[in-house]
Amino acid sequence: MAHVIAQLHGFSHWLIHAAPIYIVALSILVFVHEFGHFWVARRCGVKIEAFSIGFGKELFGWTDKAGTRWRVAILPIGGFVKMFGDADAASRPDFEAAAQMDADARRVSFTHKALWQKALIVAAGPAANFLFAILVMATLFATIGQPYTQPVIGTVNPGSAADKAGLMKGDRVVSIDGTSIQRFEELRQAVLMDSGDPLTFELRRGGQPMSVTVTPDIVEDKDILGNKTKMGRLGVTPSGETVLRSEGPLTALWQATGETWSITSGSLSAIGQMIIGRRSADDLSGPIGIGQVIGKVSEEGVIPLINLIAWLSISLGLINLFPIPVLDGGHLLFYAIEAVSRRPVSERTLAFGFRVGFALIVSFFVFVMWHDLSRLFHLSSGT
Repeated sequence: MAHVIAQLHGFSHWLIHAAPIYIVALSILVFVHEFGHFWVARRCGVKIEAFSIGFGKELFGWTDKAGTRWRVAILPIGGFVKMFGDADAASRPDFEAAAQMDADARRVSFTHKALWQKALIVAAGPAANFLFAILVMATLFATIGQPYTQPVIGTVNPGSAADKAGLMKGDRVVSIDGTSIQRFEELRQAVLMDSGDPLTFELRRGGQPMSVTVTPDIVEDKDILGNKTKMGRLGVTPSGETVLRSEGPLTALWQATGETWSITSGSLSAIGQMIIGRRSADDLSGPIGIGQVIGKVSEEGVIPLINLIAWLSISLGLINLFPIPVLDGGHLLFYAIEAVSRRPVSERTLAFGFRVGFALIVSFFVFVMWHDLSRLFHLSSGT
C-alpha cells in the first residue's frame, strides 16, 4: 500500500508540474499536423468547417472570415480538420450529402476533389510533422550546435561484443550495415536499436579499409523513467570528448534531414522487430509514458525538450502514415486502391474499413494505457 501511495504522490507531482508542458508540447505537434492538412486543402479550394485542437466539448474558439471555426477542446489528445463534404472528424465521406450538392458546393467539397488533390491534402499532415522536425533540428544545429564526436574507438571493454569481434582502439567506423556513420552518436544509436542481429562494420584501421561483423550483446538497462528495457551494447567508448559544433544553414538543414531519416528508419526497424517478436512491446509508451518523458526531459533544460518535441513530431508523422483506416495512411491506402482499380472504393467497404480501423486504434490505445499504468504502479511485478 505504501508503495502505491508513493507512486500516486509521484504521479500527482507530474500532473501539477509536467502536465502543462505536456499539453503545450502535444498541442504544438497537433497544430503542425493539422495545419498541414488545412494549408494544402485551402490551396486546393476546399472549404474548411472546423480546425480543432483536442476533442470533445469546446473550451473556446472563434470563426474566421472564411467560415472556419477555430476551436480548442477539452480533451488534449489530438485534433482534426473537418472539411466540407466530410461526415465527421475522421474524414469519412458523407455520401448522402455529396449526392445532393449543387455545382457551387461541389467546387469546395473535399469529396469532389480530384484523387491526386485528396491524396496531397491527406499526406500534408504527416509531411508537416517531418518538415517541422527538420526545421527545428536545423535551427538548433545552426545556432546551439550539434553533438559531435568522431566515430573513433577509444577503449574496448574486455569480453565485450566489440572485443570478441576484434575491434581495436583507434578503429574509425565508416558505416554500419551500409549506413554511413559520421558521428559516434550515430554508432551508439545503431547499436542501441539492434535486437541481437549481426552488424557489418566497415572500418578504417591504420588507414586501411576492413570489414568486421559484430553481434551486440543484448542487456537489460533502465530508460529515462527508470523502467527496465532491453537494448544492444557494443562495449566501446569514443576516443574524444563530445562537442557542440555549429553548422552553416545549408549544412544544418542537410544534417537535420539525415537525422530525421535516421530516427524514422530506426523506428520502423524497431516496429518490425516487435511484429516478428524480436523486440518486446515494453518499449511502447502511451500518453502517460510520453507525458512522463516530457516532464523528465523538461527538467534538463529547454534544448533537450525542443529536441524531444522534434523527435515526437517525427513519431506522430510516421504513426499517421500507417495503412490503418481512420489514420492518414488508411485514407492513402484507399486512394491507392482507387487509382489502381480506376473506381472509388464502395461505401460499404469504406464503412467496414473505418470500423476495423477504429477498433484497432481503440485497442492499441487501451493496450498502451494499461502498459503505462502497469509501469507507473508496477502492477506486473506484484510489488
